[in-house]
Amino acid sequence: MFRKKSRQDIKRKARRSLNGNVSKQKGIYVADTSAIINKFLIRLIKKGLTGSLIIPNAVMAELENLANKGVEEGFIGLEEIAKLHHFKQIRLHFEGNRPGEMQIKYAKSGEIDALIRDIARRNRAILITADLVQAKSSQAYGLQVIFLRPKTIKKKKKFLFWRK
Repeated sequence: MFRKKSRQDIKRKARRSLNGNVSKQKGIYVADTSAIINKFLIRLIKKGLTGSLIIPNAVMAELENLANKGVEEGFIGLEEIAKLHHFKQIRLHFEGNRPGEMQIKYAKSGEIDALIRDIARRNRAILITADLVQAKSSQAYGLQVIFLRPKTIKKKKKFLFWRK
């Protein structure tokens, strides 16, 4: 009889073949939205990431959409990208089409992620992500991936006190 695996068990197993190692050699990198809003890019640059960093226009559209809706992550992402212009170790450029109506409608199904992966594939680039599904999908397509696990915020347990 098989034991039903929890979501955490499944994710833990999926992460085993991923790494967050950064090479000191120049390379071509593509960042997805999750890597930007988790503030991983500047940390990677300080650890030795050099070369070209491509920000897909689909990522910019996603960040702008979040910011327009008043979602904090949108502003965090746009601010992080603005800071990247100050680093001499990387050449920052933007590439790709903005998502169309179909990609936006099916964003939850991975359409925006597919646009980002396509840019990485066309440029023979290494994808930087903090999204486990994006990382595993990219591996399945044969792309190199730097997966950086986002910090999880533990929720405080609430205790209920019953009165008699």
